[in-house]
Amino acid sequence: MKKRKILFLGESDRADAITWMNGLKEFGDFEIISWELKTPNNTIFNRLARILEFKFALFKIKKIIKLHQPDMVIAERTTSYGFLAALSGVKPVAIAQQGRTDLWPENSPLLPFKKLLQNYAFKKATLIHAWGPVMAISMAKANVDMDQVLVLPKGIDLVKFENRNSTNPSQISAIVTRSLMPEYRHDIILKAFAILNNKGIDFTLTIVGEGTQRAVLIDLAKKLNIENKVLFTGRIPNIELPKLLQASNFYISMPITEGVSASLFEAMASNCYPIVTDIPGNQSWIRHRENGQLIALDDPKMLAEELLWSFENKAQREQALLINRKFIENNVDYKINMKIIANKYHELINTNTSD
Repeated sequence: MKKRKILFLGESDRADAITWMNGLKEFGDFEIISWELKTPNNTIFNRLARILEFKFALFKIKKIIKLHQPDMVIAERTTSYGFLAALSGVKPVAIAQQGRTDLWPENSPLLPFKKLLQNYAFKKATLIHAWGPVMAISMAKANVDMDQVLVLPKGIDLVKFENRNSTNPSQISAIVTRSLMPEYRHDIILKAFAILNNKGIDFTLTIVGEGTQRAVLIDLAKKLNIENKVLFTGRIPNIELPKLLQASNFYISMPITEGVSASLFEAMASNCYPIVTDIPGNQSWIRHRENGQLIALDDPKMLAEELLWSFENKAQREQALLINRKFIENNVDYKINMKIIANKYHELINTNTSD
């Protein structure tokens, strides 16, 4: 059988993208060619340069298509790479919405323009990925043909993220695994732990990852007198993450917006009790005081109180951990979900070839 080629448009070093591509190689025997914008999106000057690069991106993509002759194009983010995939001329095209809407930030002056790009991408795509229900809701609001939408997370590796935990049960050992960016609100988490510290409650807090807020957050931990109990690991190899999760009994994530969080799934698989913000992207998976806690946005006092409540209610917490692991095994197994996605791609390619 002829080996099929897929052109992936998106940031190839992101964990989500790596999961997607590796799953297609492993379960679909696809050859993956990737292309991405080279300019980082971290300063105003770079953003302007990135927009200029975006203008000439289609020309570069067409050259890659001519050289490699891919059978299919897939892309992340409906407002950028997804739009380019729709323009590429290759069929079939699968695009994935990354955030709850991809129309972010909501106060951006570019929002009407982004909406035009997204609508075009939606219209031209053969298949649209919603990695979770919250994404499908926004797609329906955008009048997407829902018959073209596959609502399914990519899943996580349940062998790597094992069902075991080595934490000291008499101490709060919390972990945060989100990028150190303003939208993830690590400052709220630090303030909540300062409240616990002032009450004389023992804890350790491990903050994994890198980002623009690192120096600010280290300074804040010092000002709050909790720097001895907070470990900033920086960026770590992905292979080390399961061990850190298994050495923690609480997973905390306080973003102001959320699509579908692989980090949350990894924590749920690893017997970490999840405490997350009360927003639609988390409400899809967490029910308050049943299998986790839902916390109001930017509320360190509530976070401290709910963390303490869940720590003191050990029986409820242990029941929640069993529920969460079972849910992950039934719905978020990478080996099952990526096989479904890979088979779907083969089906789309074969249909397109026979037309």
